[in-house]
Amino acid sequence: MTSVNDLHELAREALVSILQVSDEAQAEEIRLRYLGRKGGVLTEVTKGLKDLSQEEKRIVGPVANRLKWLIEKTLAAHKRGDAPGVQEAVQSQIEQKDGKSFLFGLVEIPEGVLSFQDKGADSTSRIDLTVPGRYPPLGHKHPIVQTMEDIIDVLTRLGYSIAEGPEIELDSYNFEALNIPKDHPARDMQDTFYVSDDVLLRTHTSPVQIRIMEKQQPPVKIIAPGKVFRCDADVTHSPMFHQIEGLYVDEGLSFADLKGTLETFVHEIFGPEFRIRLRPSFFPFTEPSAEVDIACDHLAGDEWLEVLGAGMVDPAVFEAVGYDPEKWSGFAWGLGVERVAMLRYGINDIRMFFENDIRMLQQF
Repeated sequence: MTSVNDLHELAREALVSILQVSDEAQAEEIRLRYLGRKGGVLTEVTKGLKDLSQEEKRIVGPVANRLKWLIEKTLAAHKRGDAPGVQEAVQSQIEQKDGKSFLFGLVEIPEGVLSFQDKGADSTSRIDLTVPGRYPPLGHKHPIVQTMEDIIDVLTRLGYSIAEGPEIELDSYNFEALNIPKDHPARDMQDTFYVSDDVLLRTHTSPVQIRIMEKQQPPVKIIAPGKVFRCDADVTHSPMFHQIEGLYVDEGLSFADLKGTLETFVHEIFGPEFRIRLRPSFFPFTEPSAEVDIACDHLAGDEWLEVLGAGMVDPAVFEAVGYDPEKWSGFAWGLGVERVAMLRYGINDIRMFFENDIRMLQQF
C-alpha cells in the first residue's frame, strides 16, 4: 500500500530519473521501472488504490495519473531527441509557491533538480547541436503508382491528353457502344461485377473513349487511366487492377501510325533494346486487331512476352458515336499497369502489389 508521503517521494525520484536520461536504453529502462505491466512502480500504485482511504484516494489517484502522463510525455520527447520538449513537459507541471517549486502543486522539489529553470535563455546550451538529428522515415510511391505515372508521362509527351470517367458504368457504354451486344460471346471474356441489369463496375476504361467521342468531334487524342474490375483472381489476375487505354482519331491514320506509337512506347518504358511483335487477334471494338509482344536479347531464351492489345477502331464504334467512318479513322490500344510493372520489376505474382508487405515495397 502506498501512502501520500511515499507517492511524493516516488514522484521526486521519477522526476530526477527522467531529467537524467541520455539515451534510448535509459528511457526504456525508466519506462519499464515505472510503467511496466509486471512490477512497474506506478502500475502497482494503481492496483493498490483499492486499499486506501477515500481521502488518500483523492490525493494519490490524481498524482499517480499525472505522474504517468509526465513520464510518457518526457520519454517520448527523449526518443525524438527533443530536449526542449522534455523541459516543456516538466515545466507545465510545476507550480511556484513561496519561492519553492512544487510538482503538480503538491510535491516539493529539492533545489538543483530543475537547473534548466535558472539558465533562462542559456538553456539551449544543454543541447548538443552537433549530434545528428533524427529523421523520420520517408515514404515513397507504390510501384503501381510509379509505373502508371511513367506511362502517362511518355504518352503525354506524345501529345495525348488525359480523360477520366466513372468507375460505376452503364452497360450501354461498357459493352453495347463498343460493338458488344448483350448476346455477343465476347462478353464471356470479361467476368463482370453487375450492380443491376444495366449498371456494372467497368471492366475496362474504353467507356471513357465513348463518352469523349460523344462530346467531341475529331481529332481526338486521349488516354484513359484508371481502375477496372473483373471477377477473376490468381497469380496474374486481380479483381481490381489498373488500365490505361489510348485513342487517336483523325483523318488518314493507318496501322503504321499505330505500330510507330507502340514501338516508341515500348522503347521508352522498357528500353531501346526491346523489340515488338504484332500477332493477329480479335477485339469487338477494333478491326484489324493485334496482340503486342515484346522481347529482348537478355530475356531468358529470347522469350516473347505479351504486354497489350491494340487495333484500328471498328467502323461500328464510330457509327455509335456519330462519326463518319468514311472520313475518320483511328486506332486504340489498352494495357494493364500491373502487367507492365510485373515485367519491369520481375514480379511473378500480382497479389504482392496489394499485400502491403513492407519488405517488398521498400525495394522500390
